[in-house]
Amino acid sequence: MALLGWLFIGWLFRPYLPADQIDSYIAGLIILAAAPCTAMVFVWSNLTRGEPLFTLSQVALNDAIMVVAFAPIVGLLLGLSAITVPWDTLVLSVALYIVVPVIIAQIIRRRLTVGGTTRALDGVLARLQPISLVALLATLVLLFAFQGEQIIAQPAVIGLLAVPILIQVYLNSGLAYLLNRMTGERHCVAGPSALIGASNFFELAVAAAISLFGFQSGAALATVVGVLIEVPVMLSVVWIVNRSKDWYEAAPAVSRTTATERH
Repeated sequence: MALLGWLFIGWLFRPYLPADQIDSYIAGLIILAAAPCTAMVFVWSNLTRGEPLFTLSQVALNDAIMVVAFAPIVGLLLGLSAITVPWDTLVLSVALYIVVPVIIAQIIRRRLTVGGTTRALDGVLARLQPISLVALLATLVLLFAFQGEQIIAQPAVIGLLAVPILIQVYLNSGLAYLLNRMTGERHCVAGPSALIGASNFFELAVAAAISLFGFQSGAALATVVGVLIEVPVMLSVVWIVNRSKDWYEAAPAVSRTTATERH
């Protein structure tokens, strides 16, 4: 994304964008791309009938990597773009939006499974599920409330910022999907693999952008554009994955894998 941001925002689209926001837009795109999805990917995987355990392992690995790599990657790429950011704010964003929730979840899980049964845990999860959905929707409402005026006032800017995001989504998902096909992975594994590489942890990205650059910054707007197009774009990737299943499974490597598993 850093390369796409430099190419499109920093060069090709520069004459059509506010000059004082160019670096901020690029920073927002970098922050957005550095945070792979850890929640909605379960929805996308389910829509492609993906392997749930593989999806879970991907999300767990992403969380572990982001804890140690998100701040260094963002700091490095922003530094290469000559954009200076406070490291303590980056680290604090990771701590607040990844580390703290994981620790709290583990503490609650341990307390609810002390007796060796998951009945209490299942009950709590059932009650929390609608609350988590409402919280996500409330987050989106607040984001668009703060950025709604800019979105309405600058449709051309929104469209230009969406270009590198769209290219990244389709490039990442297509590359992952094709590599899985070449190596003979099952379709139920290739689908989630393609989807998780294309979607973003937009809550973390937006929070980091706002913390570093402010609510009304170009960086915050760039991450909100990612939120704006996330659902329709990812649904299009889901559609492509589902529609291409027969083509995918016709590959010799995939056919051999399927035949081996049947025996």
